[in-house]
Amino acid sequence: MIRSTAEHAENAETDTRERFGREKTSRRLGELCVLGGLTFGFSVLLALAPIGAQLPQVPTQISQTKFDSGQDVVPVYEGWIRNPDGSFDLVFGYFNRNFKEELAIPAGPDNLIEPGGPDRGQPTYFLPRRRARLFRVRVPQDWGQQVLTWTITANGRTEKAYGDLLPVQEINERIIMSGGNTVAFGDENPNKPPAITVAPPAQASASNPVKLTATVVDDGLPKPRTPAARPIAPSRNSALQGQVNSAPVARPRGLTVTWFEYRGPARVTFDPGGAIPVTNGTAAATARFEAPGTYTLAATASDGQFSQRTDVTVTVAAGTAKP
Repeated sequence: MIRSTAEHAENAETDTRERFGREKTSRRLGELCVLGGLTFGFSVLLALAPIGAQLPQVPTQISQTKFDSGQDVVPVYEGWIRNPDGSFDLVFGYFNRNFKEELAIPAGPDNLIEPGGPDRGQPTYFLPRRRARLFRVRVPQDWGQQVLTWTITANGRTEKAYGDLLPVQEINERIIMSGGNTVAFGDENPNKPPAITVAPPAQASASNPVKLTATVVDDGLPKPRTPAARPIAPSRNSALQGQVNSAPVARPRGLTVTWFEYRGPARVTFDPGGAIPVTNGTAAATARFEAPGTYTLAATASDGQFSQRTDVTVTVAAGTAKP
């Protein structure tokens, strides 16, 4: 009887181990089936996808978002310049977050400088993206620790820039002329920036473009460099040369003039746009105005290293704009 009971217990334990093993094996087979099904399904997805089709991105990959319009404009404090008479110039620029939208914001509650404002010569027409070191506000010698504030409200959002005389933010004229490149204080570079003047334009109206003529005088430095011809390596298979990353557009070398709108109630279109080569000391362009009003147009002459800017005010009469 005792042996029978022991054998019964041993047989029961053996059955339990076998049953547990079968259950474990069944679960493992189920897991493998699930994994196999997922792998098979993904393989089928790859097989059925057209060649060149882009599969869904993984959740951790976030593409950069760009906004053509609807974003705000951020005023930027660029630093301060010490003047020979002891006064100081506080230098500002801006960053229009939009990639396409241009904003006209007149001096007033939505575009003001304090104290002494609202209008202290700041821009009222804001082109897309970054525009650095555009204007200055002069403060007296005893300015001390006071702060000048530029406030811009655009597309429902308000941004501010604060200008003060922190020593670490001191800049010089050559930094302005070089477009922000680092120029050491006391650097004796023989090159001088070009001098530019603009003839007063004729009577302007919204129906006709206005001719703009800039006269530029320069010291001939730096000497224009002649670009070296790049040899084209022969390809083993010309059919593979299908990718072109950029169009081979040659940039003007030597003296150039560039126009942009600084202040105005509506858009101004310049023709030609971009850098205009100076020929025989002059560079000509035309400006077309979308609406009547008073505009400030800025012309910048550059010799490739340093630049100088001058502004011209144009009063545009009413007229029927041509399509």
